Amino acid sequence: MTNTLTLRRPDDWHLHLRDGAVLQAVLPETARHFARAIIMPNLVPPVVTGAQAAAYRDRIMAALPDGMTFEPLMTLYLTEDTDPDDVSAAHASGLVKAVKLYPAGATTNSASGVRDFDKVRPVLERMAEIGLTLCVHGEVTDADIDIFDREAVFIDRVLDPVRRATPGLRVVMEHITTSQGVEYAKSVDSGLGATITTHHLVINRNHILVGGIRPHYYCLPVAKREEHRLALRAAATSGDARFFLGTDSAPHVDALKETGCGCAGCFTATNTMGILAHVFEEENALDRLEAFASLNGPAFYDLPPNTDVITLTKNDHPVVYPEKIDSDDGPVTVFDPTFPVHWDVR
Repeated sequence: MTNTLTLRRPDDWHLHLRDGAVLQAVLPETARHFARAIIMPNLVPPVVTGAQAAAYRDRIMAALPDGMTFEPLMTLYLTEDTDPDDVSAAHASGLVKAVKLYPAGATTNSASGVRDFDKVRPVLERMAEIGLTLCVHGEVTDADIDIFDREAVFIDRVLDPVRRATPGLRVVMEHITTSQGVEYAKSVDSGLGATITTHHLVINRNHILVGGIRPHYYCLPVAKREEHRLALRAAATSGDARFFLGTDSAPHVDALKETGCGCAGCFTATNTMGILAHVFEEENALDRLEAFASLNGPAFYDLPPNTDVITLTKNDHPVVYPEKIDSDDGPVTVFDPTFPVHWDVR
């Protein structure tokens, strides 16, 4: 039985760090294990321009504790007013690694997102020219579409037409949650990747609703039926280079989660690597964890894998993770996978 596992230091290809006091509190939880992360731009106001991305990067680096190393990979928030020239300049400078598409109203702080996709066509065409990746929150927001169907409908109505209209556009389907998302990612040999979160490998919609509403399992895209969770696990543990880790770790203070209209997001930065080792061991795929967490993402983004390593050790007794991370704005609850985790990073 394997008790230790050494792998290249992983990266997180979808991460929310927020700003201010929450940024200060949660950044060390990621930097402890991850070398790099694609940073989501949905602040208030959103990170729309290269100058705003540079300022946000400076705030992140200022919050990094002494002795820790971490590289934030910055993104721009796509709006219908985004300037293609600003996007090009930010990419050419090396600052910006992707542009994030939020359909307006799809998730947290997405009100400034896209409603009319024809208005962003010039930006998408420029991105295809320069090889800049589009990271997609893949859900429609039509009121008549059931929330559990919004990802599959988005693929048919929006994503596939956009890709066909913009040859060469590199796309990451972020935080896929359905078998349809898995199959669409597998239908293309290059230029299309998909991130899978830690929590979507663990929970289905029962975890949110059975026995009472569990706000700390509520996320967007919302967890789906068990058949979809199993499809995600099969994809993540397959070794297929089109799938890689994007935790979508999304901290909210408890007061914003445990309320009549709670925020969407699961905070998984603290215990992701231990949970992933548990999942991959269950699937007899520990030998493929390095590909999912450390190799496939850099390959898609044309970046070298990290040269340093981490070692996961399996303990006889469960690892004791903190239940909450304290911030000056209030506590942030750490994701509970519902099972004891015996793998720890040493």
